[in-house]
Amino acid sequence: MIQRIQTVYLLLAFIAAVVCLICPVGLFQADELGVGDITMYNLFLQQGDVKSFSVWSMFALLLFTCPLTILAIFLYKNRKLQARVCAYNILLCLAWIAVFVIFGYVNKPEGAKFTPFIWAALPAVALILHFLARKAIIHDEKLVRAADRIR
Repeated sequence: MIQRIQTVYLLLAFIAAVVCLICPVGLFQADELGVGDITMYNLFLQQGDVKSFSVWSMFALLLFTCPLTILAIFLYKNRKLQARVCAYNILLCLAWIAVFVIFGYVNKPEGAKFTPFIWAALPAVALILHFLARKAIIHDEKLVRAADRIR
């Protein structure tokens, strides 16, 4: 049954991850240094026309969650594996958040102020949606086990 509530959660998590991949996630304001602002995307840092691909790991983590989410949607017949894939996606979203904090707040340029954009919250939204989907999958599995026991 592909029309279950966890499919909606997983689809919304996929959309959140894709939107976060496309949009900028932060801004380094370095007015004191005389350097222009640096925009942080998932794949690169952009300062004017210059791009630095030092934050590619954020892109890789979020990009890896997208096919896993689609896989989880189509694994509706194997609920145990579907729940396991959701757990892996939860870990990947947590890793993305950790890497974002490291690059944004710990490894920022000296004298720069970091401002996260609203798009940076989308992996946290995807994490919550994956958690809700996993909870619904486990609930469905318990219902199926109880129905088998009754027969």
